[in-house]
Amino acid sequence: MHTVWLGQPYPLGATWDGGGVNFALFSEHAEKVELCLFDPTGRHETGRIVLPEQTDRVWHGYLPDIRPGQLYGYRVHGPYRPPDGHRFNPRNLLLDPYAKAIVGPLEWSDAHYGHRPGALHDDSAMDTRDSASGMPKCQVIDPAFAWGDDRPPKTPWHETVIYELHVKGFTQRHPDIPGPLRGSYAALASAPAIEHFKRLGVTAVELMPVHAFVDDHFLVEKGLRNYWGYNSIGYFAPDLRYAAHDGIAEFKEMVKTLHGHGIEVILDVVYNHTAEGNEQGPTLCFRGIDNAAYYRLADDRHHYKDYTGCGNTLNMMHPRVLQLIMDSLRYWVQEMHVDGFRFDLASALARELHEVDKLGAFFDILHQDPVLSQVKLIAEPWDLGEGGY
Repeated sequence: MHTVWLGQPYPLGATWDGGGVNFALFSEHAEKVELCLFDPTGRHETGRIVLPEQTDRVWHGYLPDIRPGQLYGYRVHGPYRPPDGHRFNPRNLLLDPYAKAIVGPLEWSDAHYGHRPGALHDDSAMDTRDSASGMPKCQVIDPAFAWGDDRPPKTPWHETVIYELHVKGFTQRHPDIPGPLRGSYAALASAPAIEHFKRLGVTAVELMPVHAFVDDHFLVEKGLRNYWGYNSIGYFAPDLRYAAHDGIAEFKEMVKTLHGHGIEVILDVVYNHTAEGNEQGPTLCFRGIDNAAYYRLADDRHHYKDYTGCGNTLNMMHPRVLQLIMDSLRYWVQEMHVDGFRFDLASALARELHEVDKLGAFFDILHQDPVLSQVKLIAEPWDLGEGGY
């Protein structure tokens, strides 16, 4: 049995304070939230704790005996009523939207779908199979890192030369990068890579998506992968498939090394949609935590507004979804020391009632933020559907 204290509703996520870990999860429509703890293999659930307190729709609890390295996930209880926009299913183990590390593979099966995937296009019945064994797990981290005298290069825009690259593709094919390092964050900060950038006059590398992402089920069934990574499921976690060693520390070391050579790091970020797809898609995180809050729903509440061509669109009209994105962006600047962002399908982030609004809340919040207004911001200026930019 684990000791559980009431804890705090802020910050969201799992926060190690040197004595224990505070867990906090937003869900507006949930009726109960269970924190599930796992052994180091991620295969065996070792504890299930009902978060004891709810403050302003944030469910929270503090466990004084939990340490960094602990694997966890959530089960969220509430109504399963797709016509009302609610798709709670406690048989689905869910990722924490604020997880700083996501470990282990997603092993696809029908259990990952909140609905019974029998009849085509029928999601009326809740599935009762448990998805935990095939789910990646969140991991509590210790964020400590020796940044030393790391400073952002702050190259002026008119002197900026950006090299867009895929972490694996660029480093896997570079003939001078040592074989064991290829495909990794560490390889990107190796001497051959840096020499190549400097020879070209590059002042910034723009990394194609490194947020934790999913290989789509239909691709895996064909023996394929989502190589490019535009299918995010974790907005705080670097994808560990690009890690040669300790992924988070390795990412920070990469940034620190590149900064030391005057090279900025810009991230290509995909906040317009998630890997959960449309109403026929899997329940991995947001859909099971609070579908009606996180996603833009159609007028019938059953289907999704799809401005992205990927099945769903994050709901920029909800303050907690805006908070998620802003917290994520600040985390990557303040904790991971990145220098800017390129927003995939940025127009989708500016849709409020329907049409793209260049004076929308997202842009207003971004421009007034004391941290984010000072980094490089690049918008991909289109999305899909009527009322676009």
